[in-house]
Amino acid sequence: MARTTTFRLTLSYSFIFAVSLGLLAFYFYWSTIGLVLRETDEILYSQTQALSKVYRKRGIDWLAKSLSVRAKVNQKMLYQFSTLDNRPLAGNLRMWPSVSPSEEGWVEFDYLLPGTEEYAPARGRVYPLPDGVQLLVARNVEEITQIKKVFNRSLQVGLALTLLFALVGGIFMSRRVLRRVSEFTASTGQIVDGRLGERLTSRETGDEFDVLARHVNEMLDRLETLVGAVRHVSDNIAHDLRTPLTRLRNRIETASLGATDSVKGELEASVADADELLRTFSSLLKIARIESGSYKPSFERIDFAPLIFDAADLYQGLAQEKGLVLMTDCDPVIFIYGDRNLLFQAISNLVDNAIKYSPDGGAVSLIGRRDGDYATVIVTDAGSGIPENEWENVLERFSRLDQSRSLPGSGLGLSVVNAVVKAHEAQLIFEDNSPGLKAVVKFSLVG
Repeated sequence: MARTTTFRLTLSYSFIFAVSLGLLAFYFYWSTIGLVLRETDEILYSQTQALSKVYRKRGIDWLAKSLSVRAKVNQKMLYQFSTLDNRPLAGNLRMWPSVSPSEEGWVEFDYLLPGTEEYAPARGRVYPLPDGVQLLVARNVEEITQIKKVFNRSLQVGLALTLLFALVGGIFMSRRVLRRVSEFTASTGQIVDGRLGERLTSRETGDEFDVLARHVNEMLDRLETLVGAVRHVSDNIAHDLRTPLTRLRNRIETASLGATDSVKGELEASVADADELLRTFSSLLKIARIESGSYKPSFERIDFAPLIFDAADLYQGLAQEKGLVLMTDCDPVIFIYGDRNLLFQAISNLVDNAIKYSPDGGAVSLIGRRDGDYATVIVTDAGSGIPENEWENVLERFSRLDQSRSLPGSGLGLSVVNAVVKAHEAQLIFEDNSPGLKAVVKFSLVG
């Protein structure tokens, strides 16, 4: 969920909102607490200037009286008139603060409240006077400090709640969007499996998902029409061509019965070519029907071992003709769920390819194994193999490597295997057998 675009957009918006909230808080601080602090500094500065004038014009006695009067009028104000070595001469502040003032004379310190054991914060200004004395005018800023603490705490809580709500909102929005995406994914998955009649659901809210669903459904309507037309044409072509080819094959076979030996050989070769054409048409139609979903597999619980041994029995004679050793083995009690005819066709094609491309006197193996949660078919040969960069290409229709073009075949065997594997939601894996090729098909086990 954290990788979804909705969640990332929510976090981005939350970050922008948090920054905006921070800027707003800074402006609020500057326009409220900052204003109070500036006014306090102006009061301190003006009193420092006024008291320094009193000292210059009237002397220390008048300054001491003025400090006493001002302290009684405003108990928040703090005054101290002292020597440069901080020895108090007058004022209501008992001790000179131990902190050093800034270049402009401003100082912040804590002082002991009269008659208590508590300390309070203060801010003041130190002003040097003639005759080796100095004046400190300060003010109790406890209320301002408390306001600053409350403000800072509120800002921290506000930012934390903002991020928390943003996170919760991001999760909520992501789940809501993911539900729609999951619906679309499920529908498109069925469409990929060949169910072209499936359509994306629309909630009639007019949002972007409904717009997307409408356009995709329109595209699927058009695609289904085109596929239906192609399928209709393909069926007609298959019917129109297979029937004449079958008749032609039968006529050639009949004609060969009474032909001379020289002509009979040519006629038998023509029959073999016609059979190859018919097999090619049959494979093409089977692939097209499996991939389009028009072929309805008869799925059932199947014992794995008989499929392996039946395929081995079918090709044992062909292997012996080439002087090959066909080794067969299968673990007992392996059950899968699938179409028996399609699975037998796929296994047979793998064995046929292994025998076809193995050198005379070599070995081919057909093995069935239980591998964890999978039933695995392993077919190996010792032929020239398939380069790793061609493993994907050989699954395409009519794909043949240069070294195999001199051998009989149409390049559809592995295409049929791939179509059957996809129909069973299995895995087809090629590995280098050094020499030769190892083809591995993994089916899910059933109890």
